[in-house]
Amino acid sequence: MSQTSFIQDVATYVGRVKEFKTKDYIVYILWIGMIFGLFAATFGFIYLGYANGVQWPSYVWNIPVGALIFTFAIAVDTIGHRTIYKEELQKGEALVHHITIFFGITSVLALCLGYDHPSLMYHPALVLIALSIFYSAVDEAMHWKRYLTQHSDRVEMWSHVFILTGHMIMVLTWWHWFTEGYPGVAETLQALKP
Repeated sequence: MSQTSFIQDVATYVGRVKEFKTKDYIVYILWIGMIFGLFAATFGFIYLGYANGVQWPSYVWNIPVGALIFTFAIAVDTIGHRTIYKEELQKGEALVHHITIFFGITSVLALCLGYDHPSLMYHPALVLIALSIFYSAVDEAMHWKRYLTQHSDRVEMWSHVFILTGHMIMVLTWWHWFTEGYPGVAETLQALKP
């Protein structure tokens, strides 16, 4: 029995998008669009500052880099979640995904609110980031259990490696930026004024 290459496995995995129903397409476009929007917003803001002479700390560019890695990884992963692994996810993993997404979104909102209210948002942002990481780890444990029982595949597992990589690069860089007092933001906001 010959094994397929990883590239063939990726092509098969991504090809399952043809199995999408209308609801799957809507969910997929909204979900991936939201995460791509996070990349576009962070990159656009940082680039706007750069184009107007703002001297960003070099680490700040890791925020959109992490968001872009995250976007591509979930774009692949979600195809399997909406098709071949849909029933498996209903055994509990879907709930963990919703909890992780909740903490991921609220942690970014807390970090944004932290610009105007740093002392108020310091602990909520830290807790929300920690919970997003914790529930990501719970999700990974569930994925590994599925993989070991042959209810997952290496494409889904690798997509999760990059989901974690992108998310961690983005959110931990953003946390560092917040704790440094958001250098470059005030100057960029000035550039937005007419």
